[in-house]
Amino acid sequence: MKTILASLVLTAAAASFAATPAAAKGCLKGAVVGGVAGHMAGHGKTGAAAGCAVGAHEAHKKDKAAAQGGDQGAPK
Repeated sequence: MKTILASLVLTAAAASFAATPAAAKGCLKGAVVGGVAGHMAGHGKTGAAAGCAVGAHEAHKKDKAAAQGGDQGAPK
């Protein structure tokens, strides 16, 4: 439990320095999911870091598609 809390706190601190709101949003969401999954596998911090990276990437991709007028990032 301490590992999850520490991962979330570190991720939130890192996300506060993000350049765009989409990156922060995706990072936080991904870090929570990755932290929980990583905790179950015994690697909470690694899971949170990977989740943050994947979440930020997906949020950026979705925002880029929306800016271009495409519906690639829209849920189906």
